[in-house]
Amino acid sequence: QVQLVESGAGLVQAGGSLRLACAASGGTFTDYKMAWFRQAPGKEREFVSAISMSGKNKYYGESVKGRFTISRDNAKNTVSLQMDFLKPEDSAVYYCAAGTAGFGSYYSRQTYDYWGQGTQVTVSS
Repeated sequence: QVQLVESGAGLVQAGGSLRLACAASGGTFTDYKMAWFRQAPGKEREFVSAISMSGKNKYYGESVKGRFTISRDNAKNTVSLQMDFLKPEDSAVYYCAAGTAGFGSYYSRQTYDYWGQGTQVTVSS
């Protein structure tokens, strides 16, 4: 059983930056692809970014491409999301997720077996 704990919640003005972190425990970190999703009020949970087990391959949703950067530190069992040039429409609860390597699309919620509790990001205009 993998436990995921996000941190880095905050309120920032449009154009600003935030960095989210997710700490994993209870499993072998390198067995899992990692991802970030987000959910705004009244909307479905949306794919933001994902990273392969080694960290070599990275994937981004169209709305964040060029502004967000995902990374992982396999020695520290952490995955991070650097968010730059934030927009009000980036406001949402951000969730960290872990999925078993080799199964499913990086972009699909169904790929991921474990989820964090979420962390709130609010971008003011």
